[in-house]
Formats: sequence, C-alpha cells, structure tokens
Amino acid sequence: MRLSNLADYAVVLMSAAARQCGSQVGSGPLHAARLAEQTGIPGPTAQKLVSLLARAGLLVASRGSGGGVRLARPAAAINIAEIIEAVEGPIALTACCDEGRHDCGFEGSCQIQPHLGIVNGAVRAALADISLATLTVAPAKAEVAGALAAAPQDKTTATPAFAGATS
Repeated sequence: MRLSNLADYAVVLMSAAARQCGSQVGSGPLHAARLAEQTGIPGPTAQKLVSLLARAGLLVASRGSGGGVRLARPAAAINIAEIIEAVEGPIALTACCDEGRHDCGFEGSCQIQPHLGIVNGAVRAALADISLATLTVAPAKAEVAGALAAAPQDKTTATPAFAGATS
C-alpha cells in the first residue's frame, strides 16, 4: 500500500503545524503559506490541504488580520489514520472493501473479500495508534533500529516521506 502524494503531504503539513503550535490547542494561528515554506509543499497544495483538514475537523481556520490555521485538538489527540482519511477517505486496501462498490469481476466467488475487513481494520488500527505528537519529536535510535530491522528487505520498497522527513 502506498499513500498518495496528497495524503503524504497532509501528514507532513500537520506535523509541521503541530511543531509550530506545540501540543496546546490555544496556540496562535499559522498561515498556510508559512507551512508551505517550511515543508516544501507547493503553496496551492498547502491551501487545498488546509481546506480538507479543516473540513475534517483537524484544523481550525480563521480569516482576517490575526487569522490563519491552528490544530483543532492537541497533537496527541490527532492520529495518522484521521489525517489520511481526511484526504483519501476511508482506508481500504482494495476497491472491493469500499462500501457500495460492486465492480470486481470476482465478486460472488472471491474467497478473500469477506476477510479483507479484518486486514483493513488492522491497518487502520496501526495508523490510529500513531499520534501526530509522535511525529513532532525525533525518534530514539533504538526505535529507528527496530523499525529498520522489522522492515521488509525488498530494496524496491520506498519508505513514505512522512516516516521521518520534514519536507
């Protein structure tokens, strides 16, 4: 499974917002242009993401002088699954997992489809266990070493940009 660039950028933008705002909801607002500058995300894309994330209730946007965006909740109360779903919709590994989709040629005879809900639930739960606050601090060396040891050894698999990058 690979995140879309937009979902990846959303996680990067939210982690930058969390670092700037701190973990307190009452912190002052930021400007999308500043977040774009800090992360390297193009300005129009940052604006689009701010809109999507605000619509999902993860950011609060205010207009006028002194306006901008801020986290809607403390970073520790926002998880990665919420951010991804704000941009991509419900997490589903295959199209047949989406509610109402009936366009699979194997529908009715597939032995795996009834079990994919368990897989989707496990993936979503794993992402929901990672708070935005976790991405605002550098991981301990032991955590990085453990993650590298547990990672597949397939050299063609790329790590998502949010897994440690800031831009």
